[in-house]
Amino acid sequence: MVKEIKIKRKSARRGDDGHKIVSVRMKDDLIARLDEISVNSNRSRNEIINLLLEAAVDIVKIEGEE
Repeated sequence: MVKEIKIKRKSARRGDDGHKIVSVRMKDDLIARLDEISVNSNRSRNEIINLLLEAAVDIVKIEGEE
């Protein structure tokens, strides 16, 4: 059921994008996985988290929802 999420490699990093700052606690192993994606895609960890969250909110299903 898990769909593949594709992230294109970016050629250059950007500065501030004007979004609100949110603090989230994460386990070290998840941060390491995000950092690996970040390095391989030449995108910041912040960009990766936003891309993944944007993709996930479109496919989330609340159990018990009809």
